[in-house]
Amino acid sequence: MAVEMTAARSTRRRRGLFAAMWIGLVLTVIAAAYPFVDHTLADHVQAGYPSYSVGEIDTAVTAYLAILSIVGGMGLIGWLGTLWAAKAGKRSTRWVATGVFAVALCIALAGLTVTDTSGDVGLAPAIGWLQMLPCLPGLLAVVMLWGRRQ
Repeated sequence: MAVEMTAARSTRRRRGLFAAMWIGLVLTVIAAAYPFVDHTLADHVQAGYPSYSVGEIDTAVTAYLAILSIVGGMGLIGWLGTLWAAKAGKRSTRWVATGVFAVALCIALAGLTVTDTSGDVGLAPAIGWLQMLPCLPGLLAVVMLWGRRQ
């Protein structure tokens, strides 16, 4: 009876871990895609640099979109690699997940706090906060991985 309860608890924990990871992956896709469909970046650059021409604003937005695409791609690789490692039962999964989370958190915090030459944060705050969202299920996954018996 106790073995059955332990097995059921372990299965629930594993499902919760994978749910958190998949949610994080989906939030990463949303965070990476959103700036392409919203004009928040262009509005933010325009507000910070009112003397910029349309071409200069487009150039700045294109640079931001390139950076955000690279960050999003790195996030997807991080989630997929961690999902693969967890599914395969790799002993290094805890460390990989912790490392990926630490890097993601640093990048997201930089997006929220780094100022550009205008004195304003470089990334539009709405997009900066959106970049933070995948870190929440990332933190949950790391806590679950470290709390689980290996």
